[in-house]
Amino acid sequence: MSSGDVWILGITMTKFGKRPDVETDELAAEAALGALKDGGVTMADMQVLAAGNLFGSGIGQKLQKQIGQTGIPVFNVANACATGATALRTVMMAIKAGEADMGLAVGVEKLSGAGLLGGGPASFDTQTWTPRGTDGAVMDLDGRVGTAGMPGTFAQIGMEYGHKYGGVSFELFARISEKNHAHSTLNPLAAYSKAMPLEMIMNDIMIAYPNTRPMCSANCDGAAAAVLVSDAKLKTLDPDQRRRAVKVSASVLTSDPYEEGCQVLPNVNTLTRRAAQQAYDAAGVSPSDLDLVELHDCFATAELVHYDNLMLCPEGGAVDFFESGAPFRDGSTPVNVSGGLQSKGHPISATGIANVWEIAHHLRGEAGPRQIEGARVGLAHVIGLGSACGIHILEKAS
Repeated sequence: MSSGDVWILGITMTKFGKRPDVETDELAAEAALGALKDGGVTMADMQVLAAGNLFGSGIGQKLQKQIGQTGIPVFNVANACATGATALRTVMMAIKAGEADMGLAVGVEKLSGAGLLGGGPASFDTQTWTPRGTDGAVMDLDGRVGTAGMPGTFAQIGMEYGHKYGGVSFELFARISEKNHAHSTLNPLAAYSKAMPLEMIMNDIMIAYPNTRPMCSANCDGAAAAVLVSDAKLKTLDPDQRRRAVKVSASVLTSDPYEEGCQVLPNVNTLTRRAAQQAYDAAGVSPSDLDLVELHDCFATAELVHYDNLMLCPEGGAVDFFESGAPFRDGSTPVNVSGGLQSKGHPISATGIANVWEIAHHLRGEAGPRQIEGARVGLAHVIGLGSACGIHILEKAS
């Protein structure tokens, strides 16, 4: 395995939102060609391709027909909401293994109009519950005991945190969403780029208490792509390419460890905390070194618990962390300055790379009016139930 560093040479994301005029492979091509152009390279330079898409098959080969079939190995990736991050890590592992000097990672999804994902009330034909198979032994409890739907699951996770540590309220979660919608006003690529007053957020349609509609991630169309390059190859490139390259100091992917406990409500906390600790150890940094964070705020309740899981605050201190103003743009640890999934949108397979795109742009000093001045280290986080957690820590080039 190569001991050299791996760098992001080029990276881009498309405008998120409704894109009825383009097919999934065309949307992926838009992002891929954008990343290649941003890195100053071509498809002929790529030695590996990893492409993520949940609601399709063979997206990597379909993408090649749009941007160039060069005979390189293609990995088609599906790993829930961590799909994009997994595609990125797949390319990074190929480079680390010495099998490639340069590779392309892409994530794409068309989800506008898809509605709520991840389950819903079951239809019961009897008054008694009968377990079937493995998934059926748990999932058929949906609507009888708890829920497997994403809004309900993350609503419970947020309320569980409040029960354990105290201090949470409906208004607190709404204020987290208010922050992210305010941040989105500076992001022209977000699906929704408008501020939402607290009262509007709280009075909107209740999806799963305490999350109203604006407090939920926005399913939409979008794609993101990144070109990764080995340290040795980067040294042979143009000085301007080297100047804009962003170091990947840590790339971590975790799944659930075995634990005694409830098999209905997922434990997103242990999953993320383990990934975060591994990432900090690999990068040789601590949470206090982070200049900004893009975390997986699929719901406002999720953002709160991940303050704690990413160790941005002492254990149990997420409410105090938010109340201190730390996660705002002008705070000590800005969180989701892109607007987060609640405003930027959540085309599932694109999100893991799009979060990295946001961090990379700040480290390059190219984030425009939302630029976090002096940013040198940032963390991008995604989590997919099932479960998978991807964390990337990036550092500015010297």
